Amino acid sequence: MENRPKLNIKDLAEEDRPREKMLLKGVAALSDAELLGILIGSGNKNETAVELAQRILHSASNNLNALGKFEINELIKNFNGIGEAKAITIVAALELGKRRKLSEVIVQPQITSSETVYQLLHPVLADLKHEEVWVLLLNRANKVLKKIQVSKGGVTGTVVDIRMIMREAIDGLASALILCHNHPSGNAQPSGDDDQITKRLKEAGNIMDIRLLDHVIVCDHSYYSYMDKGRL
Repeated sequence: MENRPKLNIKDLAEEDRPREKMLLKGVAALSDAELLGILIGSGNKNETAVELAQRILHSASNNLNALGKFEINELIKNFNGIGEAKAITIVAALELGKRRKLSEVIVQPQITSSETVYQLLHPVLADLKHEEVWVLLLNRANKVLKKIQVSKGGVTGTVVDIRMIMREAIDGLASALILCHNHPSGNAQPSGDDDQITKRLKEAGNIMDIRLLDHVIVCDHSYYSYMDKGRL
């Protein structure tokens, strides 16, 4: 890289400084790189904070969901000027954004379709590099009573305790439930194990009069619904 004098944010024209631009024009006027630049605060000897932010975003294909998958050590290792404090700030901000999205979904927690399930669990599951299994407990109006993590495993799978799920459903006075888990591989197609878990949970639900409404497999940009495919 060609050596050039270090530029600071304050060396830019006032309307080009992200903090000042936010105050003058509002937060919506800022690009993703400018918002990230505010979090970073300062760049390195060759880049301003915004230029460094642009390079970080470029490495994530300019996609904030992809950036959300970066870990603290990856940011420190791959980007000059990003130390532990800045990496933690970036990861924390993206996590906060994820939780905000989740909170917005929970405002109306009534399940009307597999798409509703996907929107509810996507913020929880999509960025994970390991499998997690969650259950939604529903009342008779298909409103979510409780959202429970029932298993956490490795990259290729996890173990599901059917008895524990049914105990949670009974204790929660649920009338129905929906099983949901992620595939870190990005392939939403169910495995043989997924089919077996679905069958066993449906049978257990029939005995206890607690319906299994769906089993939804969540990936970053897609999902699979057993109900939509006519497999329940």
